[in-house]
Parts: sequence; C-alpha cells; structure tokens
Amino acid sequence: MQTTFPQLLLKHASTRGAAPAMREKEYGIWQTHSWADLATLVEQIACGLHQAGLQRGEHMVLVAANRPRLYATMLAAQSLGAIPVPLYQDAAATECAFPITNAEVRFCMVEDQEQVDKMLEVRETCPQLNHIFYDDPRGLRNYVEDGLASLDELVAAGKVFAQQHPAFFKAEVDKARPGDVAAMFFTSGTTGNPKGVVHTHNTLIDRAQAGAEFDKLTGSEEVLAYLPPAWIGQNIFSYAQWLVCGYVVNCPESAATVTIDLKEVGPTYYFAPPRVFEGLLTSVMIRMEDAGAIKRKLFHYFMDLARRVGPTRMDGKPLGMMNTVLYALGDLLVYGPLRNNLGMSRVRVAYTAGEAIGPDLFSFYRSIGVNLKQLYGSTETAVFVCLQPDHEAKADTVGVPCRGVEIKLAENGEILVRSPGLLKEYYKNPAATAEVLTADGWYHTSDAGFLDKSGHLKIIDRVKDVGRIKGGANDGAMFAPKYVENKLKFFPHIKEVVAYGDQRERVCVMLNIDFDAVGNWAERRNLPYAGYTDLAQKPEVYQLIKECVEKVNADLAADELLAGSQISRFLVLHKELDADDGELTRTNKVRRGFIADKYQPLVDALYTGKTEQFIETVVKFEDGRTGSVSATLKISDAKTFAPVKAAA
Repeated sequence: MQTTFPQLLLKHASTRGAAPAMREKEYGIWQTHSWADLATLVEQIACGLHQAGLQRGEHMVLVAANRPRLYATMLAAQSLGAIPVPLYQDAAATECAFPITNAEVRFCMVEDQEQVDKMLEVRETCPQLNHIFYDDPRGLRNYVEDGLASLDELVAAGKVFAQQHPAFFKAEVDKARPGDVAAMFFTSGTTGNPKGVVHTHNTLIDRAQAGAEFDKLTGSEEVLAYLPPAWIGQNIFSYAQWLVCGYVVNCPESAATVTIDLKEVGPTYYFAPPRVFEGLLTSVMIRMEDAGAIKRKLFHYFMDLARRVGPTRMDGKPLGMMNTVLYALGDLLVYGPLRNNLGMSRVRVAYTAGEAIGPDLFSFYRSIGVNLKQLYGSTETAVFVCLQPDHEAKADTVGVPCRGVEIKLAENGEILVRSPGLLKEYYKNPAATAEVLTADGWYHTSDAGFLDKSGHLKIIDRVKDVGRIKGGANDGAMFAPKYVENKLKFFPHIKEVVAYGDQRERVCVMLNIDFDAVGNWAERRNLPYAGYTDLAQKPEVYQLIKECVEKVNADLAADELLAGSQISRFLVLHKELDADDGELTRTNKVRRGFIADKYQPLVDALYTGKTEQFIETVVKFEDGRTGSVSATLKISDAKTFAPVKAAA
C-alpha cells in the first residue's frame, strides 16, 4: 500500500470520521477527538505553518508529552512535506542545541512554559530558531519574544487561510510520496553526539503494518500513549500503527496519573520498556508486604503455583485437572485482581523492548495471565525486526523475524539485518551511515546473538560489551554484563546495576537501591534513615542486597555458558544514576564506560580488595544548579558457587 501518514489520516476521516481517534484526559475527564475533528485541526495547523514560512523538506522540532495537538502538529508538518523531529521533554537545553543546530531548525512546537524557557535559552546559540509555538499558555502571559506565539494563534490564522484556500491542504498532502522523509529521530548518544536517524513514510508504515499483521491488530484496540514521543518505540506504537490500524490512542493527564489512567483505559495493546514493568512489579510487592498475614500467605501460595504452571498455560499447553482447577481459583482470588490493579485486565498483547528484560520478570507477568512478549529492533530498523508469536514467548529469546526481515550472523557473532524498515541514512553523517549499512543493504546491529533451533533469535549482549574473564579460576569464561545486570534488577529492592568484569579476574557490580521499595522495607523494620545516601549505606540494607546477589550467583552457577560471571564483590552507590548527570541516556540505558571513568576510584576499590572508599560526586539539580554528594561507601564480598554440571 503506497501511502503517507497524512493520506492515512484523510482516509480515516473520510471513511469513519465520527469514530474516536484520540482521547485526552483533562482536569480528570476524558475528552474524545474524532478522526474528522483531528483532520480539521491538522489542516488548520498546516495552513498556519505554511503562512509562517515552513518549507517542504525543512525540519521542525517538537518537545512535548503525548497530546492530540502534538500528534496533529506532526501530521501538519508532514502534510507540508516538512520533517518532524521529536526531542525528549526532560532533555536539558544544552542537549537540545546539537539536534537543532545539526538539522538547521527554524520552527519548533513545545508544550509549556518550561519548554519555552528551554528553547529561548537554546536560541542564544541557535539564532536561526525564530519560530516557537506553545500549546499550554499558563505562565506565559507576560512573555514578549520575537517569534513566540501560541498554538491557538497559529490555529486561528490557519483556519482563516483554509477558508480562503479550501483546496490548498489536500493539494499539499497529494504532493508527498512514500519515499519522502517522514521523520527524524535522534539516537540516545551513548558514545558521543546523537545521530539523526532518517526514516521515510514507507519504512515506518511498512514496519507498522508488519507488526499489525503479526498480532492481528484492528481498529478496536485501545492504547495508552505515555512514553516520550522522541523514543521511536512510542512513535511506532502510538503514531505509525495508530494511523495504519485506526485504533484509539489515549493520552494521560500527566506523568503522575499514568498508573490511574492505565486502569481507567484498560488498554488491549500495551507497550513498555523493562523499567516500567519493573516499577509496576515493585509497587505490587511493596503493597503486599503491607498486607495482612492471611492475605500475604494466600498471595505467596498462588504466586508459587503461577510460577510453576502459568507460563505453561500461556503457551497453550495442558496443565492437568488439579492444576487447572487451582489456577482458576488463583485467577479468581489473586491473578485477576492483580491484573486489574496493574491496569492489564483487557491486555490482549503486551510488548517490552528497548533493552533486555530479566527472565524472572518476564515469567512473572506471563504467569499471572498477561500475554507479555518481547520484540527486537532499534531506531534504525523502525522497531520491528523480530516478534514473539503467541504461545512461543521465551524469556531468553526475542522472537522470530517478522515479514520482510532477513537475519544473518557476522563472523564475530554480530547480528546483521536486512529489512524494508531500515533507515535511509544518518543525517549529515555519511561516514556513520557507511559503518552500519553495507552496499547490499545489510544493517550492522552491534548486537551479538544467534538463531536457536526453532528459529528464535537470542541476544547475548552488545558486541562491544561481551567480554571474557581473564585469569583466576574462571579464565576465559564469557562475561555478558547486561545479562547479569538484568538478573539483579528483577529484585524489587534493586533499581539499577552496572557490572564490570571484562579482562578481569572476577565480576564486580555497583548498584542503586530502589528508594521507595527499600524505604518501605526499612520503615516496616523501624530502621531510621535521613535520605537516599544514608539508607543506601545501612548494614541491614547491604545484607538485604547481598542476599539478592547470592541468589543471582546460584542461578548463574547453573548456566554452563555464564557460570563464570558470578559476582564476587559489590557496592551500593551513594546517589541514583541520572540522565542529567550523564550516567544514563534519555532512554535510561546505562552509560557503562562513562560511569567507569566517573567512578574510577570505586572501580579500583572493588578490584583491589578495599572494604570502603570515599567518593565525592558533582550532581545537577532540576533548576540547573550544581552541587555535590559525598560518602564513604562500604564494599561487600558475595558468596559464589561451583558451576552445576549438566546431567549426562
């Protein structure tokens, strides 16, 4: 189907104009926007942008949460042949400067006063940014800046122009071709400046269709759009597939109300990175610890049953009469209420992606009846490379190649992909493009993995991160840091982990506790603390974390390939890893190399046998000020286990 996003919008508006396209929660009430309403709004914004001077082929930055008017502005820009470039709302002004300069951006649409202030700051180094439109006028009444105007003013001007030139909008939409550039997404910049990933209408729409066909998505799905629009995963699920399938996208009132809104909407198609699933599980476990003794006992009994038979049930295999009856009882008393509490009562398909999910976390959701599956893809592949079929979801694989995808392995184990969804190029970066795209169309993923006997792809880690233990009893053993980190992050008390071990005799980790979960745990034990730093260094907390580490070591000992990756020593960091401090990317991926350099004294202390180490760290506050956090961190040894030999 040769088409573009604005053409898909107009098709829905003409064939089912009264059907709901989007809902937005405002002041606690859900407001519905039909396809016809949305098409009218897109036309008015497009006409307003045309009058303001937006040109075909020009880039337009958008910095806002998921809102109908954000989506309408993206469609309006595409209708004129311009290219929307969504940026992260929580990015600092300095982080926005590179994309705006790189893409020579003159126009931007932002959500509110915070983002206006950010763009005005950016304009000091990017003087070409001469048009700033904002959606929410609160706090902006007394702002007098050249080129600053409300989206309402733009819509009003566009409405007048559309009435005077009724054929203009449709004529502009018809000029577009599927091979035209549709959007640009900047990578997280783990190893340097972010790169602009250029995608056409064809690449994004083709992958959206492939995913929809795979999971039989229809216009009756309900989706909650709550992740940053700058992340291509959110953009595919709530924009590209929304326009391909015609389902309803629901926008939460704010980040603080997402959990409530999730329960109210009851999505049928749900997508979240592992971090969100971890957070939901942690909140459940905290509440269960506060429950009465009988309720706790009932919960743990049925959860043990779910762990034993739930995944088997989800895979469509028989359970036997007794287990079937017990699981049905568990569903009535525990699993059903738990799914409802999580907002997943109506979920038909749930996906996680972005990074590997811990196998225990994955199995937990499937065991309680949530059809959670993994997919594999990236910004450069328009997300959909591999998907897990229903009844074939494995914790240690990411599924089978979906329609149009070819996979082969390089000699070093790197996964190469050929697909209709591959990026056109990295913007203004032919050298980087040539590094990842071969002349015959293969994309270098930088991930190491292999296809198992059933054709499912298994990811080990990033090629550059997969290492070897050097020296000692485990000399030559494989070390996969992400695998170790994810096993630890399954525990509700652990939020983030950074593992080291390549070319070293042993594996050591630095980690963050989950402040809410451990804080709740401490309060129930009458353990006083004066904040994160104090709580993190309590001996009782170290003992709690040590038990988690040793459970992971026992599991690793049973893995023939990774038994040498058991953790010998660990410490709990004095501050939470933060994207504002450069320790995480904006998609919350650990910047392992940056952290190793920043915390070199701690890494050295782990490997030289010290029992404690003083550290002082500069931190950045939300208002832009800087300060410092210092502490003497304890370093603890952990028990390791002899590898478990497989039975003959």
